[in-house]
Amino acid sequence: MFIEDALKEYDFHCVAKGYTNKTMINKRQEYKQVLLFLKTKRGIDQLESVHTDDLRAYIRYKQQRGLTPQSIQSMAKMIIAFFNWCVNEEYLKESPMKKVELPKVSKKVLEGFNEHEVYKMINAFDYSSYHEVRNKAIIAMLADCGLRAMEIRTLPFKNVMETTILVHGKGNKERTAFISPALKKILIKYERMRKEYVENKLLKEDMYFLSYHLQGLSHLSLDNIVKEAGKRAGVNKKRISPHMFRHYFALTTLLNGCDIYSLSRLLGHANIQTTQTYLQSLTDEKLGEQAKINSPLMNMNKK
Repeated sequence: MFIEDALKEYDFHCVAKGYTNKTMINKRQEYKQVLLFLKTKRGIDQLESVHTDDLRAYIRYKQQRGLTPQSIQSMAKMIIAFFNWCVNEEYLKESPMKKVELPKVSKKVLEGFNEHEVYKMINAFDYSSYHEVRNKAIIAMLADCGLRAMEIRTLPFKNVMETTILVHGKGNKERTAFISPALKKILIKYERMRKEYVENKLLKEDMYFLSYHLQGLSHLSLDNIVKEAGKRAGVNKKRISPHMFRHYFALTTLLNGCDIYSLSRLLGHANIQTTQTYLQSLTDEKLGEQAKINSPLMNMNKK
């Protein structure tokens, strides 16, 4: 079987699974490159002829071109997924990627937001105009629900209900996020001002959070809102982004007693391994506080 034919079939499989356009663009670009390498550098066009050594050579080729270990890991995941699919479809007996060693990625501990900083960023915006209250509601929802940037940008108005939010996550997987009373207080005021703002206007998209053009926010717009919140609040972190609020949500929720399996569902992760990476920003100070709270001797007299 030609590798190219297998890739075409796998492409339809991924589309049917509901992968986003962005994911498909990345996958197609990577498969185009690996296909070209196998043809021109290794003289291979048959799926059955691909050997572990060929893919090791491809990884070395990527390293020589200056790709970081993190980029190589991301690229390799796509190749692994393709060959695993080939095994599942019985086109191959074993994945040639199975024994390919990948460069180790050094673990960087992110300096996450603390409670005081998040409070200041939420209150960096007021209720004086639609865009001010919109930005306040966005920051509050990011912090209190842990939504992805894409999920909050493309959130339909009808999906925000009384106490829950229906979220369309990666791969069009649905999950439920929960609206706390503190968040609800902000959303009630936002929805009232939103209603006034859109009155007698034609919406291009009925998204919960609207841009100046009455449609969903762009990635850049959301990023600018978050950076403006940090600037107004005087939060000087190396990284201020929508995703950092997701880290804050994960860490705070866990420290408040949520188990990692429930947290994984709240975040919309496919497995808890992904969830665990969000907890790398747990500082020794926070860890010490939790150790003190959960100390067997400290709790002995409470029983």
